[in-house]
Amino acid sequence: MGSWTPAPQTDFILVGLINNNGGLPTILSTLISITFVVALTGNSTMIVLMHKNTQLQTPMYFLLNHLSLMDAIYICTTVPKMMVDQLTGQKAISCWGCMAQIFLYVTLLGAEYFLLEFMAYDQYVAIIHHLCYPVLMSQRRCVQMAAGSWLFGARDGFLVTPIGTSFPDCGSRVIDSFFCEVPALLKLSCIDTSVYESVIYICFILMLLVPFALIAFSYGQIVAVVLGTCSAHARKKAMATCSSHLIVVGLFYGAAIFTYMRPNSYHTPGQDRELSVFYAILTPVLNPVIYGLRYEVGAGAFWKVLGRCTYIQRM
Repeated sequence: MGSWTPAPQTDFILVGLINNNGGLPTILSTLISITFVVALTGNSTMIVLMHKNTQLQTPMYFLLNHLSLMDAIYICTTVPKMMVDQLTGQKAISCWGCMAQIFLYVTLLGAEYFLLEFMAYDQYVAIIHHLCYPVLMSQRRCVQMAAGSWLFGARDGFLVTPIGTSFPDCGSRVIDSFFCEVPALLKLSCIDTSVYESVIYICFILMLLVPFALIAFSYGQIVAVVLGTCSAHARKKAMATCSSHLIVVGLFYGAAIFTYMRPNSYHTPGQDRELSVFYAILTPVLNPVIYGLRYEVGAGAFWKVLGRCTYIQRM
């Protein structure tokens, strides 16, 4: 464990996951390290499988490939810095490093919102308009959806980052979080930020509710058609197809709505840190597990590629 040295005045100090002077307990630090490795391995494996196996080169898996890529970058935005701080005893982050964390965090968060919406549309077309699926979900359309998710997310990052980091601080540069995020940074400001906070609040609500409304509409149409016209076998198949995406949407949007749609008076630093842990650490782990275990073809692809690699090594 490295000794702590004072940070330059231009740097910020990250409190960390637990607000005490002793840093992370060893057990918690180990769990976070394991979680990081599992998340990175799981998402990387999903990406490799979807590129190596022709069975997985479908619109659904194309979008899932981008979700895995977002999750892999997402967890690398916060956890490595937090673990380095724990090992070295240094909790400082430069102003530019803080801006980079905020930009990547907001960009990837927004991109996942929109990508989950496009994945819901894919499920909608596959079940409601299955005869037109090759046309409505062509390769060009899938590329446009993936690119649109990244661009919409980057737009949010470019809007939020420069404004959120432009307010002067009151001398204290201690951020009550384990990474740089706008709400924790605004608490350091010595001027009134209520107008900006209201604008950010409205932006996040729109960023949440618009994709969520479209997802709810898509699944509302799916439920209406499945319950009205399909056999019991078809209903079971449709639910099996949609269940993974619904679980991910429920986890992701549930935590987001709980975080951003509550009044500020109900927010506490400890609770905000716990929700940040769910977003930044746990969600990237859960997504590949949920999708990887639910789709039998994905599991089959894993063993097929693994067997191929083993065969090559033996040659």
